[in-house]
Amino acid sequence: MSVRIALVAGSAPSGAEPGLLAAAEPVHRQLRPHLATDYAAIMAGIFTDGGEMIVAVDDAGAVLGIAVYRCFRNTFSGIRFYVDDLVVDAAQRSLGVGRLMITWLQQEAARRGARGLELESGTQRTQAHKFYFREGFVITSFSFKQDF
Repeated sequence: MSVRIALVAGSAPSGAEPGLLAAAEPVHRQLRPHLATDYAAIMAGIFTDGGEMIVAVDDAGAVLGIAVYRCFRNTFSGIRFYVDDLVVDAAQRSLGVGRLMITWLQQEAARRGARGLELESGTQRTQAHKFYFREGFVITSFSFKQDF
């Protein structure tokens, strides 16, 4: 089985394949089950606000993983390449799909002048944390949130 990265929305050099958005929804909901039912509208808003998206697809066109990311400037990172969401279909984990997406994201971040990737991961996602550590990520800060 070969796997390729396809751009769903964004400004990467390869042409976008927005038709893959619907196929990405079930995989994305494995990470974000709370998303409202109108997935296309939600993602259109994310894209309007600067979010971009890639998917990992197999030869049959099945979506195996998704990543939503954005690139912007801030005072801490300079050019910040932030990964909002990164998830591989539960049935496809530990087969190299996540590593393929991380490699693509690293190359895209470098192309845009960022010095690295940044992401947050919920404290309950211990298996994801093992993956991130294997891929060379380190914990650099705490994330704080206040609901109101």
